[in-house]
This record gives sequence, structure tokens and C-alpha cells, in this order.
Amino acid sequence: MLEKLQFFVDGRWVDPVEPRTMDVVNPATEEVYGRISIGSAADVEIAVVAASRAFESFSKTTREERVDLLQSILDVYNKRSEDIATAIMDEMGAPWGLAKYAQAASGTQHIGAALQTLKDYKFEEQIGSTLIAREPIGVCGMITPWNWPMNQIAVKVAPAIAAGCTMILKPSEIAPFNAIIFAEILDEAGVPAGVFNLINGDGLGVGTALSEHPDIAMVSFTGSTRAGILVAQNAAPSVKRVAQELGGKSANIILDDADLEEAVTSGTKAMFENTGQSCDAPSRMLVPKDKMNAAAAIAAKVAAATIVGDPREKGTRVGPVVSELQWNKIQALIQKGIDEGATLAAGGTGRPDGLDKGYYVKPTVFANVRNDMAIAREEIFGPVLSIIPYDDEDEAVRIANDTPYGLSGYVSSSNLQRARSVASRLRTGMVHINDADLDAMAPFGGYKRSGNGREWGAHGMDEYLEVKSVYGYEK
Repeated sequence: MLEKLQFFVDGRWVDPVEPRTMDVVNPATEEVYGRISIGSAADVEIAVVAASRAFESFSKTTREERVDLLQSILDVYNKRSEDIATAIMDEMGAPWGLAKYAQAASGTQHIGAALQTLKDYKFEEQIGSTLIAREPIGVCGMITPWNWPMNQIAVKVAPAIAAGCTMILKPSEIAPFNAIIFAEILDEAGVPAGVFNLINGDGLGVGTALSEHPDIAMVSFTGSTRAGILVAQNAAPSVKRVAQELGGKSANIILDDADLEEAVTSGTKAMFENTGQSCDAPSRMLVPKDKMNAAAAIAAKVAAATIVGDPREKGTRVGPVVSELQWNKIQALIQKGIDEGATLAAGGTGRPDGLDKGYYVKPTVFANVRNDMAIAREEIFGPVLSIIPYDDEDEAVRIANDTPYGLSGYVSSSNLQRARSVASRLRTGMVHINDADLDAMAPFGGYKRSGNGREWGAHGMDEYLEVKSVYGYEK
């Protein structure tokens, strides 16, 4: 049994104010394999005092000092990367290859991106006789999810350190052990006491205390839109900054001039990556009406070839979803799709054949989906693809934008100019043209109910800085 019952506060591992524990379940086995402590508002108060005290000196450090600190963090992180991958595999079910080369590797990527951003960032500029200065915002509260746990920790903590802020992190209580390793990394790297603090807990207790606390200047939250609304409501009385990366129901528009086999294959694989548990997953595939049957057959072939199983076994592409709660939600939505009349082209309810334990979901493809169906409206957060037909390009754009979300979008076309034109019409914070990869130096975030603010690169660092105008700076 793995037990980590202390929090990291003011540079030390400390016991919680009130001893309360929570079991951590391995979703591949459905068995308890670890235990953590659950914090309270009293723990948050102690951490805020420590972070506030540390801010007085850390906010005055030089760019060069913070560059050296981030480089030290990066060096130690790379030594512990496999430990992080193992933790993520066990606590949220990511297959080993994904856990190592994507999940854990994202930490290296984002620490490196923050380091590069800091080296080049313009903290001061002059407009006429006025100095425009960007200064660290203060103590930051960070609430991170379980689906890409280290990605979301690194993409908040690294730019906050680069900006000169101090912070309290509440990682997901479902996937907490990678965050504990991260705290060990920062400690070894020489992060000053009080700059980084870790309190495990749930949203109702620690999350609410962070978002409400009057001495926290900014809250960065990643999670569901429902929870994001509560964070914003809790933060409103103290008028703190709130940056949020929330849900998504991203459309993948395959235009009539695209290579159908290639576009559908890559889009389906992308949907199944991380067991469909990605906020920017291309969950709605839009295809020309006369190509619906062909697209459904290609997607079904991909689903049949996708190996679902034990995350530790070589060749596994899709592991379990994170919990029984998520498994039940996904099963209900798959059944809802069947009941509403969508064509089940692959998968369906229940576990895949041969898997009688673990929260495994069949890679599922629905064809002939209408955009008013539940499977096209709700964020399923599982390996479930909905294929929606359209008549022409204008209808494809209209369907893509007909959602309360606006995180990401995807466009496939053999004509780059045409793809660019469609991309410009999508009401989303990001668009991928022809399966283009994410860029760690470009802003990540969404429109509408997918959140506000941006992460990654210089735009992510902006969130942790206040802007001051000094008039008459130069006569």
C-alpha cells in the first residue's frame, strides 16, 4: 500500500491539521493501491500564510535567478520522469507508452517552454514617456485535473515561477501521486520555502477554500465547466483573477477534398488517445453526407484494431477510464446514443471481450448522428466518436459552432487556403489544420464555456502578471 499522508507546505512535509484519509484506486484493477490525506480550509490557511511571506522576496528575484531555478527544476524533473509516468499509469490508467512519452513528457515540454519564455519575455516597455511594467500578481491557487495531470500541473506551476509568483496547488484527489513526486522534484531543485505548496483534497473542501481566500490573487483552474462556474462564483467576492480551461466538444471537419481514409483514420485514433479523456478531443467528426457510410466503415475498422487492456502490457493503446463513476456515465451516454437512433458502427455498452475487471470501455463509433443528440452535445470523456453528416461547407461550419463549447477544432483538406478559411470561421480557441500538432509556445484555451484566459508560452505567463502604467517615467 502506497501511503503519502503529508502535505508540502513552506518547504517541509507536514501533517494535515485534521487527519482524514482517502483511498486511491487503480482503475485497471479496481483495487485500492494507495492512500492520501484530505486537507481542509485550515491547511489552506497555513499554506497561504507561507506563500504570502515567500512572495515578498521571491517576487523581487531577477530574471537570471528564476532562469537558473527553472533549469534546476527541469534537470531534476528529467531524472524523475519515469517515476511520474509510473504514478500516472497506476492512478489514472494511461498505457505505459502514453504515460511515459506523452503524459510525463509534457512536464519536460512545459517547464522548457516556460524557461524559454522567461529568457525572452519583455517585463518592461515604454510608450512615449510612460513605462509599462508587468509585475507578479501574487499568491496563486491552482486546481488541476486527473486526465492530463502532470501536463496541467507543469503548465501552471512553471510559468508562475517564471513570473515570480508563489502558489498553492490542489491536484486531483483521484490522481495525486504524480503531484507528490513533483513536489519532491521542486524541493530537490532548490525552490525556496513557501514558493510552492501542495495540499491534497477535494473540490468542496480545499478547492473552495482556495477560490474564496481573500489573500489569493489569482486562481487557475482546469476541469469541468460545471466546476469552473463554482470556482468563478466563489472567487467573485474577492475580485481575484480567474483563469479557466474547461470542457470541450470539438468538431473535426473533414472537407470533401480531403483524403477520407487518412483523415478519418487519424481523427478516430486521436479520439481514442488517452481513452478519450482529453478536453480537446475531436469527438464530433463531420463528413459529407454522401461519404457517411465510407467514413463509418473506416472508423469502425480503426476501433476494431485498437488494443484495449492492461496499461502495463506492451501494445495496449487504450487503458481504462479513470473511475467507476466515469465508466457508468459513459455507459449511460452510449446507451442514450443507441436509444436516440444513432447508428452504432462499432463498440457499444459493456466491457470489451476478455476484460471482466477494470473500468474498460469499448472503443465506440456512432454514425448518422444529429447534432441535437446527447452524444453530440455532452462531453462524454471516453473513447466514443460521433460522426455527423453535412450537406456543404457552410452547414459544416454551422454544425461545428452549434455547441456551448469552443475549445478546439480540426479541419482536413487538400487545399490549405480552403482549410485556413474554414479555420477562421470556427468559434474556438484553437484549430488544427490537417492533423497539425499542438505547439507548446502557442496559447492553449477556449471560447465560450470552454473557459477564459490562456495557457502555454508567453500568453500563459501573462496570466500571472499584473500590468502597471508609470506616467511621467521619462520627461
